[in-house]
Amino acid sequence: MSAISQERLLQVLLAPQISEKATYIADKNEQVVFKVATDATKPEVKAAVEALFKVEVKSVQVLNVKGKAKRFGRSMGRRKDWKKAFVCLQPGQEINFAAGE
Repeated sequence: MSAISQERLLQVLLAPQISEKATYIADKNEQVVFKVATDATKPEVKAAVEALFKVEVKSVQVLNVKGKAKRFGRSMGRRKDWKKAFVCLQPGQEINFAAGE
């Protein structure tokens, strides 16, 4: 995985996706959900999570989320498309986002 530069790894993960569904998945399947760059690949997401959080990743599933069509007065607009990554951790591994508290 050394072929991926350190700069690129910092640009791949945008934010953790915190929702009711994401917390349910985290408890049940030992998975964590991230919002990632739209051009990110599975190996890049895996390398980024392992480098930033010092955990072992078992697998990664990615999902393209289509932006909603929204109205702004009379005109129609559209939100941006984005990509979501479900990162499955090895048994016993954990990412704690509330570590700063």
